[in-house]
Amino acid sequence: MTHGPETDTGAIDAGAELDPVHPVPLPEHGVPEHRAGRAHGLTTAEVAEHIARGEVNDVPVRSSRSTGEIVRANVFTRFNAIIGVLWVIMLFVAPIQDGLFGFVIIANTGIGIIQEMRAKKTLDGLAVVGEARPTVRRDGRAAEISTSEIVLGDLIELGPGDRVVVDGETVEADGLEIDESLLTGEADPVHKKPGDPMMSGSFVVAGGGAFTATKVGREAYAAQLAEEASRFTLVHSELRTGISTILKYVTWMMVPTAIGLVISQLVHEKHDFKDSIARTVGGIVPMIPEGLVLLTSVAFAIGVIRLGRKQCLVQELPAIEGLARVDVVCLDKTGTLTEGGMDVSELRTLGGADEGYVRTVLGALGESDPRPNASLQAVIAAYPDTVEWRCTESLPFSSARKYSGAAFSEGNGENSTWLLGAPDVLLPRGDAALEQIDRLNKEGLRVLLLARTTRELDDAQVAAGAVPTALVVLEQRLRPDAAATLAYFADQNVQAKVISGDNAVSVGAVAAKLGLPGAENTIDARELPTDPEEMAAILEANSVFGRVTPQQKRDMVAAMQSRGHTVAMTGDGVNDVLALKDADIGVSMGSGSEATRAVAQIVLLNNSFATLPSVVAEGRRVIGNVTRVATLFLVKTVYSVLLAVLVVCFQVDYPFLPRHLTLLSTLTIGIPAFFLALAPNTERAKPHFVHRVMKYAIPGGVIAAVATFVTYMFARHFYTGPSSLSAETSAATLTLFLVSMWVLVIIARPYTWWRVCLVLAMGAGFLLVLVVPWLQDFFALKLVGVTMPWTAVGIAAVASVCLEFAWRWVGRRFPD
Repeated sequence: MTHGPETDTGAIDAGAELDPVHPVPLPEHGVPEHRAGRAHGLTTAEVAEHIARGEVNDVPVRSSRSTGEIVRANVFTRFNAIIGVLWVIMLFVAPIQDGLFGFVIIANTGIGIIQEMRAKKTLDGLAVVGEARPTVRRDGRAAEISTSEIVLGDLIELGPGDRVVVDGETVEADGLEIDESLLTGEADPVHKKPGDPMMSGSFVVAGGGAFTATKVGREAYAAQLAEEASRFTLVHSELRTGISTILKYVTWMMVPTAIGLVISQLVHEKHDFKDSIARTVGGIVPMIPEGLVLLTSVAFAIGVIRLGRKQCLVQELPAIEGLARVDVVCLDKTGTLTEGGMDVSELRTLGGADEGYVRTVLGALGESDPRPNASLQAVIAAYPDTVEWRCTESLPFSSARKYSGAAFSEGNGENSTWLLGAPDVLLPRGDAALEQIDRLNKEGLRVLLLARTTRELDDAQVAAGAVPTALVVLEQRLRPDAAATLAYFADQNVQAKVISGDNAVSVGAVAAKLGLPGAENTIDARELPTDPEEMAAILEANSVFGRVTPQQKRDMVAAMQSRGHTVAMTGDGVNDVLALKDADIGVSMGSGSEATRAVAQIVLLNNSFATLPSVVAEGRRVIGNVTRVATLFLVKTVYSVLLAVLVVCFQVDYPFLPRHLTLLSTLTIGIPAFFLALAPNTERAKPHFVHRVMKYAIPGGVIAAVATFVTYMFARHFYTGPSSLSAETSAATLTLFLVSMWVLVIIARPYTWWRVCLVLAMGAGFLLVLVVPWLQDFFALKLVGVTMPWTAVGIAAVASVCLEFAWRWVGRRFPD
């Protein structure tokens, strides 16, 4: 029996020492004593006064960056500043075609802004759907409102799984237990009574109550917590960190190389000043891989939009990348593999108990809990309360106890105290009833035990000596898509671990029905070792675990991470919060508790476990494709820097004008990279992004630069006359284009029809420039004669063969 959207969690042995509990005396059926004259909350007029004074919790829970931040992030970049200055210079000293690179940057930046704005719109819309709506009591009536509508002095009701959204002071407490671990790091729940402070950012694990808001808006800690929990972030990403590292090294290389190039072209080469400036700029601009950052942002933004269409809220953008790297996914059975609702399929009395009397007890227990969980809701639906018993004490369910209880005055002068919960926790080992319970669990059924105790509810050993009275058999509803989802993870070499607080045998039966390998060897978590290394070894060898406590879930995540695994954790109940927070990626159901939605990086708003493969696939597409196209950008950076160095060393004219490299970059990098970045890609993301990219970019760039410079030097000796520089440039451009095209050919593998068409289209575009007269003039490209152009082609062919062998050797010598 659990609270919230089926927060099945771990248990303890029946004889284990329990945390002290504080049952609350109830003067009348189901209503705590302090609620007899319960507070009515603020009046409508008082609320209006607080709003007029600005005492409103008006800190928005932002799911994305503001429009201004998006524009600034895409426009005011280090490389945009460099390119902008160079562009302005080119507008004064050269024809407009040499300034095309500036227009390309404007277009690319505009695309980046538009895509991120689309992603912002998607995220903001989804965030409204997934936003927490606390219950506030005003004018004596309870109603759900938006978090931003809370005012100072509001009376906010709490139940299991609810998150405390503002700071306050406890007014009502019905066995109220608060988990403040997200704030203090202390995992043990804190019992609250009237007058105790309530910290925003904590959440309810058991019981219910109400508190008065004493700090709202930016004064409350919840303002920072909520914003951090659901902000559109671009940090803590290996991909982005890697790109930043690469750009840092590029800057260090670019500055001295550019200075040497300027000196070479303006001092040593006594050519026309404007032409020297144009060729200097032509050497500097291609060193900057400005499109790589933009393309990464666009790829992430499109990923968010695609997932948003599937009702998947990505609260932290790197979660897309993280889930692509996941190799272990931990699943909470209830709410993930099974649906939240349950049905009572059978009632079995024990020890000759009267079935009619048992039904009365179950009805009274259901009525005594103001916030019944899914299990108790099934009991209430099957056995509605028909007899007015007076509830004198109540013991709310908690994850550690694994049961709840209540004491009644039955109206005939007799008093009785009852417990309802996990049979293997309430009964001692070896009890005769456990045998038939085990048989039911093997059928995948869930069983609750109704037991009568003679002890007081505030006794830590209240379950000791309890007399079993009846078994309530519940039938769980399997998610129709769960089996296919587990099969997908198996195909993708992602280990699935079912970690549940339910009875181990029952969990194993459910897992077996869904075809999960290893379900026949279900482990009872109460038998797990506490040593992390020993626990990690058992986790590696097994897949299904039952009777797992919240702290054990956390320990299990840490144990798997210690073995080098990237762990994703799914859950929907408060018992999953700690593990969700510690996992590499936390995934919550949209119907889950506010606490789980607050700490999860991904929220499945449609509550469909089947959405997870889409998230994994999207992450793999983004990471795999960005890694692929990053090589294209960085090959250009390497050959641009090396060409500039060779020009300085040999004291010759820089072979290209900006228009030439704009054309090459567009055809061999810009357009292909955009399409390749959006292509399907199911390869699991691998670590060491910088190493994987640079090990191909460096040899590729070196070969391209050497081949181009060799062609250029041959052309300088072949052509003579005042117009020879144009012919030399055209020959060098042909070689560089062909080598760059071969880099694209390698990157585009494995081939599909559209990839082949993409490569052919880029080749046709360059051919068009060479044969159409006005394009020849516009780009200053005209091949002269036959010998030198074919020499350029031959050098490019040799370079392409070298490139093929070099990349294959690197792949074998430095495997991923």
